[in-house]
Amino acid sequence: MGSLALWAMLACSTNASVAPRDSATPRRVLFIGNSLTSANDLPGLVESMSASVGAPLRCEKVTFGGFSLEDHWNEGTARRAIAKGGWSTVLLQQGPSALPESRVSLVEYTRRFDAEIRRIGARTALFMVWPPSARRSDFDGVRASYQEAARAVGGLFLPAGEAWREAWRIDARLALYGPDGFHPTLAGSALAALIIVRQLTGRFVDHLPATIPDPEATILKRAADQTAARFIPSPRPRP
Repeated sequence: MGSLALWAMLACSTNASVAPRDSATPRRVLFIGNSLTSANDLPGLVESMSASVGAPLRCEKVTFGGFSLEDHWNEGTARRAIAKGGWSTVLLQQGPSALPESRVSLVEYTRRFDAEIRRIGARTALFMVWPPSARRSDFDGVRASYQEAARAVGGLFLPAGEAWREAWRIDARLALYGPDGFHPTLAGSALAALIIVRQLTGRFVDHLPATIPDPEATILKRAADQTAARFIPSPRPRP
């Protein structure tokens, strides 16, 4: 689903009123990842939610199914996209990376990409994902890997996977995994978007897609708030 269609859904949502759109030029954000980023058009959700709180982000993506950061580095499209410049933040994402060898690779290629990102005056962010449903015991390892990569470059840590766990503490029945037990449902992607917008803009998002029922939307927002309180510095709204 494209970002325009998602914005149409958001505009019709009854979950909350829409904040005025900021008249400032939107900051540009580049997502580099795989199908966990492209599922449900996560960049489009981030665009729509950020616009709804008056801190618009213009998002683009370089995604290939199953790619790690090493794959992106070797393929080249992501590096060329970074080199074009004009980005405020570049989000990096690969698979869960809970295994020691995957963690080493995540940190190494985060460092390589960070050098390119700094060269064009942008900042690096690490988008923590989640393990497959069959390996839910790996959540701690996923978090540790992405936190280590973020620390290695002084980058931002985006704890989407931790927000999933927080949501399940509130309601264990919440469907965040899709049918394959790995890719997210729309609710799973929306929760990730809430975390990303909170970290990149400092704004509290209330406006979720109209297809997410109000009771579920309330859980997602509460989970995002509680996760932000644990992992994200207090928001400082932009003037």
